[in-house]
Amino acid sequence: MNSDPEIETGNFAPQSGKFRDRAPFRLIDWNIDRGLKLSGVIEFLESAKADLILLQEVDINAKRTHQLNVACEIAKRLRMNYVFGREFQELTQGSDQSPAYHGQATLSPWPLSNQRIIHFQKQSQFWRPRWFLPNVEPFQERIGGRIALVSMVDLGGRRLLNYNLHLESRGDDTIRLAQLNECLYDVRRSRTNADTVIAGDFNLNVFRSSAAREIVGAGFVSTAAKDPVRTTPPHSLFERGRAIDWIFTRGSVRPAKVCVHNSVSASDHFPLSVNLDLT
Repeated sequence: MNSDPEIETGNFAPQSGKFRDRAPFRLIDWNIDRGLKLSGVIEFLESAKADLILLQEVDINAKRTHQLNVACEIAKRLRMNYVFGREFQELTQGSDQSPAYHGQATLSPWPLSNQRIIHFQKQSQFWRPRWFLPNVEPFQERIGGRIALVSMVDLGGRRLLNYNLHLESRGDDTIRLAQLNECLYDVRRSRTNADTVIAGDFNLNVFRSSAAREIVGAGFVSTAAKDPVRTTPPHSLFERGRAIDWIFTRGSVRPAKVCVHNSVSASDHFPLSVNLDLT
């Protein structure tokens, strides 16, 4: 039972399964756009056969996603364990009696533990309620702020520490770099021997900013080339999409076979997958 009211957990994976080092260990990172096209999201994830799934923009009890607990629905269908961390309370999507939330979810068929949230100190304040704005959907008023959801995957004695990020979408890269550095500082402070993954929606092209230097300096390896395939579809004839979703690893894990699944149309981001060699 988790004591943090901003974290929800659930266990739907079969208890009899035992992890064996097998090739490959598959990781999926995906901003699912709240779960608005939930059937398409589940269809892809069922076919992906992933060992670890990091999702951003996941709704709980929101009107726009039919008051579903999106993280729980996915975990039940995939027969996985899950951890959900609240990023925002969505004021236009729920009520005082029945609040709606939005955040990140981490899922795995293997046990998840040591879950916690990093509430970034640097926030844009763009989303906070203002007295002169009506509490209706176009203004998307929220209480909360951007987070990283941290958890540990137990692979039968071997552990994989993962950071599920959603960096700020408003403002310039200064705020996103500050939030990323809070995660990297947390990694250094933890002093863990566990292999580590940092992944999520960074809302910036890492290799076109100083973020690359910070990440490499913290001992992480990119799973993508310096000019990766864009992870969002084009919004117009003049906009080609953006490379803003990333996966980085540190430790003895070795990434291979990175893929952006740009034929999947269940979100305004494409799923990103990577096979990790744990042997």
